[in-house]
Amino acid sequence: MNNFSFGIDLGTGNIKIYNNVDDTILSEKNMVAVMKRSNIIAYGDAAFEMFEKSPANIRVSHPLNNGVIADINNMQAVLKNFITEITGPRYGGADFYVAVPTDITEVEKRAFFDLIKDANVKAKKILIVEKSIADGLGLDIDVKNSQGILIVDVGYETTEISVLSLGGIVLSKLLKTGGRKFDETIRTVIRREFGLLIGEKTAEMVKVSLTELEEDEEDSIVYGRDIVTGLPVERAIPTDLIDVALREASTTIVDNIKVILERTPPELGADIYRHGIYLTGGSAQLAHLDEHIVKGTNLKVNKALDSQDSVALGLARIITDSNYRSVAYSLGEEEK
Repeated sequence: MNNFSFGIDLGTGNIKIYNNVDDTILSEKNMVAVMKRSNIIAYGDAAFEMFEKSPANIRVSHPLNNGVIADINNMQAVLKNFITEITGPRYGGADFYVAVPTDITEVEKRAFFDLIKDANVKAKKILIVEKSIADGLGLDIDVKNSQGILIVDVGYETTEISVLSLGGIVLSKLLKTGGRKFDETIRTVIRREFGLLIGEKTAEMVKVSLTELEEDEEDSIVYGRDIVTGLPVERAIPTDLIDVALREASTTIVDNIKVILERTPPELGADIYRHGIYLTGGSAQLAHLDEHIVKGTNLKVNKALDSQDSVALGLARIITDSNYRSVAYSLGEEEK
């Protein structure tokens, strides 16, 4: 019988699940498609394929909202389905390490615990890990030493800015700004400048491909509905227009990094000056975001290569390396 341990990173945009038996990370869209309010017909990437294309009797949604659980029943069903995919029929239970944002209420943190406990996934033990701590470990940083570390995790709907030292969190701030906000900015500017309505998927495609388009000196080709005629049309969108819009949208992140730096104790601030800012999260690869942070803070930025999986990689390190087990903690209600 395999002794499973799982590291769970429930992002609003993506769900990442590490399992120690295969030493792999499952990463799929955190979405669910529900027919007639209760019948789940698809989840993960399959549900994302239905997004913005489904008929009225099928609702496609994110079970999480702004980093916290908004639809616990569907989130439990999605988690159970993914765990069943990974384990197969000979599954006898597992320990679960769950990453949670720091700057949320205790009630919201307990919701993550209850999600695992009540999802019928045979949880033997449920341990909580602060997301920024897992981020640091996933970036191959020794978070237990005395140096100051500034991590900026830019997710789908939120950005978490944290200062770490000695295995704990000195300062943390959760912003309701992330990749989805950037997508909305792109949709707004295209509607204003071209009278064109585009979907969220199209806006995300424009955002993700921006760097490559700039290198090739090409416009972004999008398809949408003309506001005046109501007909579907094709438009070429200049990349410099998109870049300006995204720069304005990222100002909130830069401003809040500066607020955290202003509150950081001087000795930790000196460490951050020497090592720079660590930029991670699913939306960290946004074109020129690191450059905007450098310009706004005069600090170097270390951009993670596996930015979307950094939390899951950190959870993997906690599971496999006993030296870091102490950063995980229980809420005092272990499974019997």
